[in-house]
Amino acid sequence: MSAAEGRPQRGLRINRQLVIPPAEITVRVSRSSGPGGQHANVTASRVEASFDVLASTALSDAQRRRVLARTGPRLVAIAQDERSQARNRELALERLGERLTQALAVPKRRRPTRPTAASRERRLQAKRRGTERKRERRPPEE
Repeated sequence: MSAAEGRPQRGLRINRQLVIPPAEITVRVSRSSGPGGQHANVTASRVEASFDVLASTALSDAQRRRVLARTGPRLVAIAQDERSQARNRELALERLGERLTQALAVPKRRRPTRPTAASRERRLQAKRRGTERKRERRPPEE
């Protein structure tokens, strides 16, 4: 691997307990189709950061199962927004962290609720008004 390719210097902090070590994140660079004009033809400013979920030692078994179920065995984030490779590297790692955070999030359990007495009454009043409106639209009976 050249200096342009490789691993981030520090680990990627996901939350207070979880930090992904640099060895588990692969960063590849290539030529960008993004902004830069003639500059884009000579620099490798597109950055692709990937994380192998199955091979990770940082994730617990429960976390690994959750991420696999939601994203699959490999998380990838690409950045080619900026002219600078360093800035695109930051963006790609940031996006990778966001995707991993979303995949690890435990959804809140829905607590079933009952409609209030007032809301039931409002619903019935609205139904009565609709019925009355339609009744008034009918032609008169002879």
